Amino acid sequence: MSQTLKNRAVDYTAAFVILIAVFICLVPFLYILSQSLSSNRAIISQAVTIYPIDFNIEAYKVVFGDPGMLYSLFYTIILTGVFVLLALTVTILAAYPLTKKRLKGRNALLLMMLFTMYFSGGLIPDYLNVKNLSLLDTPLALILPGMMSVYYMIILKSFFQSLPDSLEEAAHLDGCNELQILLKIVLPLSKPALATVSLLYAVFRWNYFQDALFYITDQEFYTIQLKLYNVINISQQMSGENVNVNLPSEALKAASIMFGTVPILLVYPWLQKYFVSGIMIGAVKG
Repeated sequence: MSQTLKNRAVDYTAAFVILIAVFICLVPFLYILSQSLSSNRAIISQAVTIYPIDFNIEAYKVVFGDPGMLYSLFYTIILTGVFVLLALTVTILAAYPLTKKRLKGRNALLLMMLFTMYFSGGLIPDYLNVKNLSLLDTPLALILPGMMSVYYMIILKSFFQSLPDSLEEAAHLDGCNELQILLKIVLPLSKPALATVSLLYAVFRWNYFQDALFYITDQEFYTIQLKLYNVINISQQMSGENVNVNLPSEALKAASIMFGTVPILLVYPWLQKYFVSGIMIGAVKG
């Protein structure tokens, strides 16, 4: 077999494997989407696969019929944006100094941070901490506790360390101080890592649900995930009490999942080109 045929065989095999992987990734989304557009009877009888049965949009009418739903959606988008901005700033300010060998106690600081990756206070101490800081029923309760991830900090630190030292030396000769080097040289060259960490923080904040459940009771500060959780709970209670309301509870769950998942999925295409390079550099150097 010639080298050209071998290369084509490898390409076709790789394309086939990728297609299978794509299909495996898409099936769960198609299944949930089909459930959200199917009747409750079809879902319970397990007739729904990857296309809707007894097509209807009643579940979406219930989801969008709640006047507070869109408010919670926009509130969560703003909350996620603020969280990502603050978390990224804190993570940069933690990662950049740790790349400097002249920083005294650098290894001790890094070990202290790594310790928190494996051991935490637990749920009750976290709740008491938030309560004693008077953060309950405030947006800060959803921002401050998770504002820095040591793992993401290590990714940024590894990326910063991969930049040539000659750039910093040249900047020093031109009269730049450390802050100017960070803002004008290091950060512009670190877009892949910054985009990757931003996406990871955004996904974490968007998907994390427990803190809102524990810390928030005021409906004004309900995240979209907590709002959907309450919608599903109410529909199940009404179904269990045989209330004379025909709510498609199974379809409603699926529609709620789609409603909460689609916004964060829309962010991926914008950051995808940076994602692979950012993760790979962090993985190799870390």
